[in-house]
Amino acid sequence: MKVRAPVDGQRVSGHRHRAGKSRAGLLLGAAVLLVESPSNTTSALAQSALPPVTVEAPVQRPKPARASGQSLRRAQAAARQRNATVAPAGPTLAERAAAEGAAQQAAKLGYRAMPSSTTLRSGASPLDTSQTVNVVPEQVLKDQLPRNIDDALINISGITQTNTLAGTQDAVIRRGFGDNRDGSIMRNGMPLVQGRSLNAAVESVEVLKGPASLLYGIMDPGGIVNTISKRPELYQHGSVTLLGSTYANNRNGADGTLDITGPIGDQGLAYRFVGYGVSEDYWRNFGRHREMLVNPSLAWYGDTTTVQLTYEHREFITPFDRGTAFVKGAPLAIPKTRRLDEPFNNMWGTSDLVQASVEQKLDDNWKVTAAYSYNTETFSANQLRITGVNATTGVETRSNDGTRNSLSNASYGTSYLQGDVWVGGFRNEILFGGEALYRTIDRHDLIRQATPSFNFYNPVYGLVVPGTTVSPVDSEQTDKLGTRGFFAQDTFHLTNWLSVVGGVRWMEYEQLAGKGRPNFITNTNLAGDKVLPLGGVIFKLNEQLSYYVSYTQSLKPTSVIAAFTTGFVVDSTIAPEEGTQWETGLKFDVNKRLSGTLAVYDIEKKNVLVLDDIGGGKSAARTSGAARSRGVELDVTGKLSDQWSMIGSYGYTDARLINDPVVGNAKLFNAAMNTASLYLVYDFGDALPGRLRLGGGAHYVGDRPGDAANTFFMPAYTVADIFATYDTRIDNLPVTYQFNVKNVFDKLYYTSSTGNALNVAIGDARRVSLSATVKF
Repeated sequence: MKVRAPVDGQRVSGHRHRAGKSRAGLLLGAAVLLVESPSNTTSALAQSALPPVTVEAPVQRPKPARASGQSLRRAQAAARQRNATVAPAGPTLAERAAAEGAAQQAAKLGYRAMPSSTTLRSGASPLDTSQTVNVVPEQVLKDQLPRNIDDALINISGITQTNTLAGTQDAVIRRGFGDNRDGSIMRNGMPLVQGRSLNAAVESVEVLKGPASLLYGIMDPGGIVNTISKRPELYQHGSVTLLGSTYANNRNGADGTLDITGPIGDQGLAYRFVGYGVSEDYWRNFGRHREMLVNPSLAWYGDTTTVQLTYEHREFITPFDRGTAFVKGAPLAIPKTRRLDEPFNNMWGTSDLVQASVEQKLDDNWKVTAAYSYNTETFSANQLRITGVNATTGVETRSNDGTRNSLSNASYGTSYLQGDVWVGGFRNEILFGGEALYRTIDRHDLIRQATPSFNFYNPVYGLVVPGTTVSPVDSEQTDKLGTRGFFAQDTFHLTNWLSVVGGVRWMEYEQLAGKGRPNFITNTNLAGDKVLPLGGVIFKLNEQLSYYVSYTQSLKPTSVIAAFTTGFVVDSTIAPEEGTQWETGLKFDVNKRLSGTLAVYDIEKKNVLVLDDIGGGKSAARTSGAARSRGVELDVTGKLSDQWSMIGSYGYTDARLINDPVVGNAKLFNAAMNTASLYLVYDFGDALPGRLRLGGGAHYVGDRPGDAANTFFMPAYTVADIFATYDTRIDNLPVTYQFNVKNVFDKLYYTSSTGNALNVAIGDARRVSLSATVKF
């Protein structure tokens, strides 16, 4: 067999040079793989196949001559030296986590939407699901600095604010439906009862649109809002942020945040601690907001097991402000900063949240998750309220009301199994599990006390003190709900591009509500069970675009606390509210940079409780009322180019009653027919000595009815915001300066109503803030 050999030194040298390059390339490639695949280990790399080498024949080498003793000793020493050389160790858990964190941070700066697996109980790509999930990414929250969940959700289509209980509760309408304390606000997929859910412990926010009862049980058909916690990380880093703010007229404030995380040892255990404090003036003529939050958490990341444990404790005092009043369809002609109540109108209290979860990978195809959450909040409030106004004379009648020793708590547990298996030659993504929820709301002492009238054209504050007269018949307001359920869902992949989704939930529930002492008057006492289906079809047009159709249902028992004039009690004979939705749309994820959803939906809710006047000052209750919502939504977030990032939305929502005997097809109050938002960010990158990012945008909310009868409307508004961040180094420490202006043009606008023209909330005035963040 013919053997080829080099004929000159130049060829040999070139061959060796190329071989050296090849070995360097292999080493570099292996390093990249280590960063991109943190689960790979050194032993796994050692078992990787080497590239094949082909030769025409072995080269016959002559036997070497016998070496001298000295030469032999030198050769043996060299061999020992070669054998003593140990291959470099692979990257540690902390090094891999740091590399992964750096890559994620680059994506987050580009507003990359990264949905949590808790919202849909699976890690499936949004393109492979048949329901709409919109995300407000972590970096958007950092850039915009929203004050509460209502403020954060201006970036999502079809969402408006509703009755916030004088600015103390989360309250958002999704696709026309929703209220405060409706059970729709979650933390990591588990329900909250605390009034405010957005705080320094939250990383991002997600919204599952439409009926969500398959996964979340009793719910309005608008969907759920899921706040995602910051988690412990396996590499050491932290930051301290100090912020100062002003609303003008010497209404100032300051807050500070500490966020530190890192490994404990080298076996996958990690910690995180978030601390926050704020003290700031309210933007109107009196009031102050103070709050403190501590959030320690632990996590263990094993080869097949992940354990998370987190605790939040929050103490707060915040203004209880019902805004202004509308008379004959127009707001009172007084300065927007002038309050109609008293300086003692505040809410104060504490909330505690404990959550634990365990994820166990059973094998390559199956994973089981178990989670538990306990949330409680206590508060008291002075609630001096307006009962009447005279726009001509300025005389205002008020009631010196209040709440003492209010307690809410929710205990929730869930467990579910996920599988990705092949059956009969078809791939199935299987999800099944169950959960239980026990929730109690108790308003212990309700204060009702008469108070002198007040002139809002010539106000004199401080002439009254907080009320102390407890009304026994209004006290002990109680709402207890218990529910248990089981759910199952299968995404059946017929082909690589066509999938069918089917699911079913069975649940049972009981609810008790009423008020009064010593004689408690029960106004709701019911129990029931229900089976709810879910269905969908997904056409994956390519790796970046999918089309979907889905059918979903929701269920919510009818419940009232206040007594009916006839002594009527809502019991098990009264059908629960049921919602059904048809939805279709397109989802896209372009080059893993720009993602979004275009959705068209039709929701109908039936069995809405209505009251009919039967004369003699009495009324009869029935559940024949209905409402519907139809709309189109577009949501987009991500990178437009290497420099430009954006988040934007548009929502058209036609939400109204259906043939109501009193108000006909009246629009649902607080639900805007049109909403829109657009925020853009330009990143200068390395063009300057530091890293400069400039951003801004605006959100629009159309006019909305302020009450169920549509007797007055809150006008449409557009509010603009801007911000700038600058990254630099001081004494080798990374420092970020951030400048924000909220409501740049100091727009006067009205955000929501309680359903009463005497209580219309006013949006915040212009707020300017400057912060510095030191990272370490």
